[in-house]
Amino acid sequence: MSKIQLLSPQLANQIAAGEVVERPASVVKELMENSLDAGATRIDLDVEQGGIKLLRLRDDGQGIAREDLELSLSRHATSKIQALEDLEAVASLGFRGEALASISSVSRLKLVSRTAEQDSAWEVRAEGRDMATVVTPAPHGQGTTVEVRDLFFNTPARRKFLRTEKTEYRHLEEVVRRLALSRFDVGFQLAHNGKAIYQMRPANSELERERRLSLLLGSSFIEHALVLDMQAEASGLRLFGWVSQPTHSRSQPDQQYFFVNGRIIRDKVVTHAVRQAYQDVLYQGRHPAFVLYLTLDPALVDVNVHPTKHEVRFRESRLVHDFIFRSLHRAIADMRPGDDASAQAPQGTSQEEVVGFRPGVSQDHYEQRRMPLYQSTYQSNHHGQQGSALSSAAVRDQISSYGRLYPEAPRGVTAHMATGGSSQMVPEKGTHSTPQMAVMGSADPERVPPLGFAVAQLHGVYILAQNEAGLVLVDMHAAHERIVYEKMKISLAEDRLRSQPLLVPLSVSVSSREADLAEQQPELFHRLGFELQRMGDETLVVRQVPVFLSKADVAQLIRDVLADMIVFGESRRIEQHIDELLGTMACHGAVRANRQLSLAEMNGLLRDMEQTERSGQCNHGRPTWVQLGMNELDKLFMRGQ
Repeated sequence: MSKIQLLSPQLANQIAAGEVVERPASVVKELMENSLDAGATRIDLDVEQGGIKLLRLRDDGQGIAREDLELSLSRHATSKIQALEDLEAVASLGFRGEALASISSVSRLKLVSRTAEQDSAWEVRAEGRDMATVVTPAPHGQGTTVEVRDLFFNTPARRKFLRTEKTEYRHLEEVVRRLALSRFDVGFQLAHNGKAIYQMRPANSELERERRLSLLLGSSFIEHALVLDMQAEASGLRLFGWVSQPTHSRSQPDQQYFFVNGRIIRDKVVTHAVRQAYQDVLYQGRHPAFVLYLTLDPALVDVNVHPTKHEVRFRESRLVHDFIFRSLHRAIADMRPGDDASAQAPQGTSQEEVVGFRPGVSQDHYEQRRMPLYQSTYQSNHHGQQGSALSSAAVRDQISSYGRLYPEAPRGVTAHMATGGSSQMVPEKGTHSTPQMAVMGSADPERVPPLGFAVAQLHGVYILAQNEAGLVLVDMHAAHERIVYEKMKISLAEDRLRSQPLLVPLSVSVSSREADLAEQQPELFHRLGFELQRMGDETLVVRQVPVFLSKADVAQLIRDVLADMIVFGESRRIEQHIDELLGTMACHGAVRANRQLSLAEMNGLLRDMEQTERSGQCNHGRPTWVQLGMNELDKLFMRGQ
C-alpha cells in the first residue's frame, strides 16, 4: 500500500465536485441558492447548450466585498455559519461553503461582484487549476454575476456522463421551476440559446402567485387546486399551499413540490403522509399534484444530512407525519359540492386551527371562490351524519328513505314517467317558470341546492340534474357507494373495533427493536382491536384480533405495522385493511346499475352527496359526478358562433 499523503487542493476540490456538481442543473441550483441567500429580488439566468457550454447568472443581491472574493472560491468558506451551534438552526439555503470551489475546479469560472458600499466592482477568475486567483476591477452594478463555461472541460470522464443538450436543459429548467415556486417574492428570468423561456416578475399578491403557478405547472393545476392553510399552535407547525382535487390526478408524480422552511426536499415521511391522505379517493396508479410549504422551528429539522441538501431529518418525525396527514385528510374530506363562503363554520375546541382552504383560481377569469373557514380538532367532523348498521337491510332502508325525503315533486312538475329506462318531467299547464328554473320548480336561486334537482335517469346508470350552472351528471352507483362507505366508517368508529379471541394464540417472530416498540405502545394495538403480549426477546404472541381481520395474514400485518412505526412514526395499515373490507361491502351494498329510481329517490341521493365527505369520488377513486356549464353546452351545439 502507498504511503499516506495529502491530496492537492485541485484534486480535493474535484472530489468534492463529484458530490456537489453532477450536471449543469446542479451548478444552477447552487448559484441560485447563493443569490437567494444574498437577498436578491431578481435573478437572470442565460444558458447555452443546456448549460454545458455556458451558464451566466446575475442577481441584485448584496454582493461580495473585494477582500472576500478570493476567499469565496476556497473550500469550506462561507458567511452563513460561524460556529457549530449554527448548524442546529440553519435558516439559509446554503451553508457548506463548497459550491464555488467545487464548480471552479471543473470549469472556467468568472465571478464579478459589487456591494452597496463599494465604488466599483471587482472580478476574480479560476480555471480548474490550483486556487491561485487574481482580482481585477470590472464594470458591474450592485449584486453578483457568475459565469461558468465549459463544464467538466478538464475531467473528460465526468463529461461523458452528461446527456444530450435537451435532457440537460430539462433538468436545469426543473431547478429553476422549483426555486421560482419556493420564492414568489423574487423575479426570475431564464433564457436558453438566446431565447427567453421565463420572465417572471415578483409575485406578491394572491392573483400574481396563482398566475406564476399557472405558468410553471399549467392552468389545469390551479383550476383544480385547493388553497390550503393550516397550523398547529401548540407545535408551531404550519402547512400551506395548493393541493389538487382527487379528480385532477396525474400518471406520474411529476407535479409534487414540498418545501420545508423554503427548501425543497424529498422525504419519505412527507411522501408517506401525503399518500395516506389520498388513500381512498385516488384512482389506482394515479398520483396527486401539490405545491406545499411546511414551516417549523429550524431547530426541529436537520438539513445537514446530504451534500445536495435534498433530504432532511425531522427531529419529531411522527409529529410532522401526523400533522401533514391530518391536515390533508381533513381538507380532502371537506370537499363537497357547493361549498362557499356562506357555509356555516363548525366550531372546534383544539389549539390546532385551520386558517382556511378554497378552490384555486382559474387562469381565464381568476374569480375568487371561497371554501368555508373552520376549526379542526384533528378528529372527524361528520356534519350530522349518523352511523348506520352494516347490513344490506340497512342499505335498502336508506334507499327507500329517499322517497320520504321528497314526498312531493318540486313545484312545476306533475308527473314522473319512467319509460324505456329513462325518466321525464312534465311541467304543469299554466306554469310560467323561466326555462332555466322550470324543472327545479323555484325561481329563487337561494333554494337551488349545489347539485340541483334531478330531471331524468339515463339507462338506469346516470342521474341527470339541473342546477344553477347547467347540467349535472351523476354515476348513481359510484355516488351511493361513497355514501354507504362513509356511513359504515362512522358507525364502526362509534362502536369501536370489535375483537375476537384466537383459539390458538399466534406467535409472530420480529426483531428485538420491533418487539420493544410493540411493548411500549400496547394502547395503539388495543384501540385497533389487537391484544399482543411479548413472550421473548424477538417474539410476540397475538391473542385477540379484530373481527374484520380474522381471515387476514395477521403476522405479516403486525410486522408491516411495526416497520411503518419505526420508519414513519405511525402506521395506518390496520385501518387501511379494514377500510378495504368496508369498501367491498359498500360496493356490494350500493344501488346497482339498471335500478330504476323515482324522482324523489334521485333527489334524496343528490342531497346525501352534498352532505357526505369525499363525495366527489367513489371508494376506488373514480369521479361520482361532473358538471357541464351552459357555456360548455353552448359550444357543443355551436350556439352564439
